[in-house]
Amino acid sequence: MASYVDDVVIPYDRDLGPVLFEHYGEDTARRIAAIAPRDVLEIAAGTGIVTRHLRKLLPKDARLTAIDISDSMMDVARAKFRPDEQVTFQNADAMALPFDDESFDAVVCQFGVMFFDKEIAFREAYRTLRHGGRYLFRVWDSEQYNPFASLSFEVLKRYFPEDTPRFLLDPVACHQIDPIKEKLIRTGFDPIVISVQRHEYEILDVAAFARALVYSPVIFEIRDRGGVDPEEITAALAEAFSKEFGSSPTRYPMQAILFETERR
Repeated sequence: MASYVDDVVIPYDRDLGPVLFEHYGEDTARRIAAIAPRDVLEIAAGTGIVTRHLRKLLPKDARLTAIDISDSMMDVARAKFRPDEQVTFQNADAMALPFDDESFDAVVCQFGVMFFDKEIAFREAYRTLRHGGRYLFRVWDSEQYNPFASLSFEVLKRYFPEDTPRFLLDPVACHQIDPIKEKLIRTGFDPIVISVQRHEYEILDVAAFARALVYSPVIFEIRDRGGVDPEEITAALAEAFSKEFGSSPTRYPMQAILFETERR
């Protein structure tokens, strides 16, 4: 467990978080705070990056519940909050939410929907929302617009041409808008507002960013295949990012799709 936290969770929070998640997380919190909800649920809260922004911007008396299936992620998230801050952390599954019907004014999920059975997860979000409650979630656009996936896969393919680790393609495999829209409509959500959000971030330490990508869960695929030092892959990936997007700093582009809807 300690090795998983040190190898995966801490680099995820420290080195991927500022690049991939902070900007979108702050935007999420602003959008939710604007409706002044009393009860907010964050699904797939991970290491609490969005949670931290939500707690800063929500009304002080608003209740915030953050859930994730990973105890290791939740432990890192808890450490970001004082005991007197009103945040409840809970280990829970997005497809079997342990909450009563109509418990929340807003449900938020940033970059988690890609890993769920969407039909079930949308029904659970709908069930736990009050009438008129807001549901907001993001998914990554395709690998074409997100080089953390495409460039990583290209580099990994050099080392494993026959059986290339694919974990970093999973987050960008949920970019087709119409199927998601149709599932939301069938669930009962209306209206549905969809927007594409492009962002660019200056990576000051591209080596740390590359290492955090390699030491994401893709590291387990690398170790299973064997024969390659992960640090060699890290160096190659850092070089590829610098070559493609410059260095000192590296200007890294990304693109996400935002869905905003309500329970009727």
